[in-house]
Amino acid sequence: MKTKRRVPTLALASGLLVSVFILSGCAPLHGAAIGDSVEVKVAIQEEGISVDGTGEVMVVPDVAAVNLGVQAEAATVAEAQELASRAMDDVISVLLDYNVAETDIQTTGFTIRQLTQRDPTGPRDRVTGYQVSNNVRVMIREVDDAGTILDAVAVAGGGHIRVRGISFLLDDPSVHLEVARSNAVDDARSKAEQLAQLTGVQLGDPIHISETSSTPILFRGVERVSPDAPTAPPTPIEPGEITVTASVNIVYAID
Repeated sequence: MKTKRRVPTLALASGLLVSVFILSGCAPLHGAAIGDSVEVKVAIQEEGISVDGTGEVMVVPDVAAVNLGVQAEAATVAEAQELASRAMDDVISVLLDYNVAETDIQTTGFTIRQLTQRDPTGPRDRVTGYQVSNNVRVMIREVDDAGTILDAVAVAGGGHIRVRGISFLLDDPSVHLEVARSNAVDDARSKAEQLAQLTGVQLGDPIHISETSSTPILFRGVERVSPDAPTAPPTPIEPGEITVTASVNIVYAID
């Protein structure tokens, strides 16, 4: 007498999505034998109104970060290093005179490069000298003085100075982020209330909240008249404004 096989019944609960895979006439999945228990994954569907909110605050930056350095070339490594060292010492001395803290001066790179020239009479290039570069990142916390400091640095470094760019940032963005975050939550709440009104439901309390924020760095080029010019005007530095942004995703329950 044949025994009837009983097929188990899966009940679908409200708000649950159940995925079941039945293997028949095929090889076991991941080494499982036919007849072994199969894992059933249950995913809970979100119920409610999900909205995104954005808040922005325009802020004048209070720190200027300048990437600058010195570069020297000579017939020997020792000579190039000495020229670069003297120029950098003069640059740092000027920065300290303008009350830039030593902790706000950070070396970002030091390189020694061999200079060569194509030798048409031989199989190899001919060494013509050496180039030494020393780069630093300087944090100027008195933004209004940035142009004056750059002018003084250019004079101190002379022909060896290299100004590689300036950027503006906030020393402490946390206060501005709090305002932007508050604006983002208000924006999300306003959207949720409108959706609830349009669909004829009652808006409940938030049941899920996630947040992201950003404080971008504002980059600007630096254009300066040569320090050798007889009437060189001061370098104009305009920090502009930085946009501090906060974004939230909030899921509100439906009462």
